[in-house]
Amino acid sequence: MRILPLAAGRAAAYNGGMSSPETLPGLDPLTLLQPRRQIHGISAVLLPFTESGDIDWPSLAAHCVRTAEAGLTPAVNMDTGYGHLLTPEERRAVLAAVRSALGRRPFVAGAWVTDTPGAPLQLDAYRRAVEEIQDHGAIPVIFQSYGLTSLPEDQLLEAYRQLAQVCDQYLAFELGPVFAPFGKIYSLEVFRELMGIPQCRGAKHSSLSRSLEWQRLQVRNQVRPDFRIYTGNDWGIDMVMYGSDYLLGLSTCAPDLFARRDRYWLEGNPAFYELNDRLQYLGWFVFRPPVPAYKHSAAMFLKIRGWIPCDATHPRSPTRPDSDRDVLRDIAQLLGC
Repeated sequence: MRILPLAAGRAAAYNGGMSSPETLPGLDPLTLLQPRRQIHGISAVLLPFTESGDIDWPSLAAHCVRTAEAGLTPAVNMDTGYGHLLTPEERRAVLAAVRSALGRRPFVAGAWVTDTPGAPLQLDAYRRAVEEIQDHGAIPVIFQSYGLTSLPEDQLLEAYRQLAQVCDQYLAFELGPVFAPFGKIYSLEVFRELMGIPQCRGAKHSSLSRSLEWQRLQVRNQVRPDFRIYTGNDWGIDMVMYGSDYLLGLSTCAPDLFARRDRYWLEGNPAFYELNDRLQYLGWFVFRPPVPAYKHSAAMFLKIRGWIPCDATHPRSPTRPDSDRDVLRDIAQLLGC
């Protein structure tokens, strides 16, 4: 597959059914800035694999503990954890392994329903996924599916209300089509209605558009200030400056450095900006098109750091060229790790 220039890749992210990146009338992003704010970071943990194609369970446990000890909340069975490629049994095994590794420490997990284009909503399957995650003491993240995102807006919102009846809390998720073909960025009206569901405590927003996220932050501040918007913008990780929290795949490369950056912001330490810039440099490289191959870049980076013994990925996940390793070594040196 041809590697697009970064700018072209960014422009492409606004297509595929996403809303226009134009801002709302009267929206001034500078008014959203929240200095010295406590940032809540959730890190989508990479699922490590061995050369033989098996899950590397000890490395998974170690990286979840490493992430939690850094001060971030681990997230498993997300896209970074190949949740869409795992079998239900494998996702269940991941939940059990992570709960055992973390003890009482919190984590979140993706609630998946795997379907095909044109499939109806499988609400019972979503209920089972949510209940299974809760049984392991984790908070569900409702991943989209073809059946969910194809619903008319009123029926889509009713599906989220139905799921609220089987759990105490969950996170919603808007996923741009650049990440997955079943993904959809909802209208601002639907997003506003999601905030009206008490059990929906927050939502991950992965459009890669600052303007769309700023719109949501503005509405959140007006409608439900306690609702957390978790940026999924690996191309704009400084969205935390404007009031977003984060649920990022990029942070799996460096949970320690993301936690340090977050402390700098809370302290008002200007070192925040330089560290954020260097982490963003890593993000631009790791998440360049084709975006789904970012997981291989992340595995390479974790191996360079000595945190996993092998940079193999899930057998059905796209890979990067071997030349990435040299660039990632340079970035690791730049970051001091």
